Amino acid sequence: MDSVETLTKADLAKHLMDKLELGKKEADLLVQTFLDSVIEALRQGDGVELRGFGSFRLRDRKGRTGRNPRSGESIEVPPKRVVYFKLGKELRSKLIDE
Repeated sequence: MDSVETLTKADLAKHLMDKLELGKKEADLLVQTFLDSVIEALRQGDGVELRGFGSFRLRDRKGRTGRNPRSGESIEVPPKRVVYFKLGKELRSKLIDE
């Protein structure tokens, strides 16, 4: 299996520093403010749509009966809310349809 690189918050801030000629503090603040805005919108039950990139939504998952993989024993998995990401058309065409 190939090693996969991961873009971190620090990498994103560095990219913004280089691209926009920002200082480290400003770039870090920009990234954190963006992430805080997305989190707050989701926390309030709103979706976040970034045209061409994708959208984030909360979905409710029903409770279900699952299996413990070690023992094979049945366990009850409680209902929960999960974040769902859907690719935008432009991002999909750049990543998948090429």
